[in-house]
Amino acid sequence: MHLAAFLIAGNAAHSQALWRHPESRRGGFLELDYYRHIAQTLERGKFDLLFFADRLAVSTRYGESHRHGIAVGDQDATRLDPLPILGALAAVTRHIGLGATRSTTYSQPYSLAREFATLDHLSGGRAAWNVVTSVNQGEADNFGLKETLPHDVRYDRADEFLEVAHKLWRSWSPQALHLGAGGRYADAALVEAIDHHGAHFSVRGPLNIPSSPQGSPVIIQAGSSERGQDFAARWSEVVFNIQPDLPRLQRFYGDLKGRAEKFGRRPQDIKILSAVMPFVGASRAHAEELREQANALADPLVGLSTLSSHMNVDFSAYTLDAPIGDVQVSGIQGLFKLLKEISAERQLTLADAGRLYAQGVLTPQVAGTAADVADWLEHIVAQGGADGFVISPSHLPHGFDDFVDGVVPELQRRGSFRRDYDGRQLRAHLAA
Repeated sequence: MHLAAFLIAGNAAHSQALWRHPESRRGGFLELDYYRHIAQTLERGKFDLLFFADRLAVSTRYGESHRHGIAVGDQDATRLDPLPILGALAAVTRHIGLGATRSTTYSQPYSLAREFATLDHLSGGRAAWNVVTSVNQGEADNFGLKETLPHDVRYDRADEFLEVAHKLWRSWSPQALHLGAGGRYADAALVEAIDHHGAHFSVRGPLNIPSSPQGSPVIIQAGSSERGQDFAARWSEVVFNIQPDLPRLQRFYGDLKGRAEKFGRRPQDIKILSAVMPFVGASRAHAEELREQANALADPLVGLSTLSSHMNVDFSAYTLDAPIGDVQVSGIQGLFKLLKEISAERQLTLADAGRLYAQGVLTPQVAGTAADVADWLEHIVAQGGADGFVISPSHLPHGFDDFVDGVVPELQRRGSFRRDYDGRQLRAHLAA
């Protein structure tokens, strides 16, 4: 199986109580040493990659103000720019893939292509780009838009964005750079302008960076709507998803893999990694105590602040002790559909849904011994629910240590996970 780590360069992860956890280092997320420990722990565990989710605004939808999300420390209260962090981590790791989120709505293809080509060079071929289209009004407000782009327009722009970025990454042939005798720097005939003129972008090119070790970063994507899944089937090499149980995992897995052929790809070209938050204990009872301790810190109003941001809806206008009901959202539609299904099945109020969202944005939690957690992971893969997992921490910077020290050796003993890396480049990890 494949393993990735989910991170936000700030006070939270999927768990919005992370910064309050007694084992989290208060304010450590503002220090480089915090991320160095995480990355080196994950590399010791032979993870394929780590990646940072990101957003370009604080939460402003709940109560139509930034004050609530900042006060309670929701998922958007602080987010450092992940790319400078990854540049620093490239210097203190050798094998683990390094991924950052960048938006196709609020970036330009040329500058983004430069950023990831640079990271790929400096890391020796370990760069990954988590592609998002950006959904909330707070981001639009920060970039001069009166409202967010409509869902399909965002994906139209994203499709063209990826076309342009890949043209730029291919604008230098791998053989173009000479650095040879006689003062010949490069073979200019092997460097081409792209002359792209489309509905959203006009870019001449070529890129001002030679071809990088991987040629282009590994593409990660997490869209769960119909259009989002088509986008993933066309472009993604890693698809990150959140599903709460095996039947839903299997449906998502089969659906997305089945879309690959219409885009000229094979199902095995796409690795589907499902989010899970493990609590590893010396016994099952100990693990359950760890889970209860973490979940007890989850405030429903923190979850509703993040939910408002994710769905682009002000949930402060709704009654806390009533069901969610038929709310129309313009944000992350697949995730909201899942939340409504879970709420109906469990008869949750809006406050209950907020608490669940604060605990982990619907990420399933698995508590048990290292062997118990390994059993669960193996079962999901064996039953066609995933190619691997995105491990989400309950606290940091030591939140991955128990998994790396306990679950990874158990998986290795069973032959379910690599004992060492095969080469340095991220695509080699994913292909192995």
